[in-house]
Amino acid sequence: MEFNIFDAHAHYDDEEFNGDREIVIKEMQENGIVGVLNCGASIEGSRASTKLADKYDMFYAAVGIHPEYADKFSDEILSELEELCKNPKVKAIGEIGLDYYYEENPPKDIQKKVFIDQMKLAEKLNLPVIIHDREAHKDTLDIIKKFKNVRGEIHCFSGSVEFAKECIKLGYYIGFTGVVTFKNAKKVVEVAKQVPLDKILVETDCPYMAPTPFRGKRNRSEYIEFIIKKIAEIRNMDSKELSKATILNEKSLLSL
Repeated sequence: MEFNIFDAHAHYDDEEFNGDREIVIKEMQENGIVGVLNCGASIEGSRASTKLADKYDMFYAAVGIHPEYADKFSDEILSELEELCKNPKVKAIGEIGLDYYYEENPPKDIQKKVFIDQMKLAEKLNLPVIIHDREAHKDTLDIIKKFKNVRGEIHCFSGSVEFAKECIKLGYYIGFTGVVTFKNAKKVVEVAKQVPLDKILVETDCPYMAPTPFRGKRNRSEYIEFIIKKIAEIRNMDSKELSKATILNEKSLLSL
């Protein structure tokens, strides 16, 4: 690969990697992947992310409860998340937020309460947050506005340019996945064109969201090459320069 990559959001704890996780990670180390933030979605995923970060130098962990599991949240889980944050390789609270896309997800009021509780934890521990926002732009913005001292990333950004600007004003980075390479991704392409260079992050969300030409296949960090090349093309800039900027941005977000 002609440039290095820091994957701002991955799930290598996912069962999709159970058969060959160590092989995949070894190949990543050989292929220019300089860092990975592995994000917990459940308490089990948060524990597993922390273990991966302990095992591999280039891995860091985010711990948190995804809105899909908001109804499983409890004071005990909140305490365990805080305990996990004592590990120096745990660098963020996430993946937290709101998901109104699936009807079977927990009710909105439960999702909001769990999101707010984890924002409070991030504020208390002075850690950044990794936010999942799907079909919930207004409520996401309303909540992050209440926490002026918390910054983070809006992962897999799907909002408008205006929404991106509001988030950036509040100290957030904008995360781009393989979606930016899809043919019908007009809105996210416009965002990629207009977001300041020092606020762009690139991520897999693996095993999901593989970019074209791997769409529908299991995603992995090397495929970010296609995301970087696409964003560089959109912005009319050099891919290596963009890659360097995204690595600096991720290190700044995680205080590395």
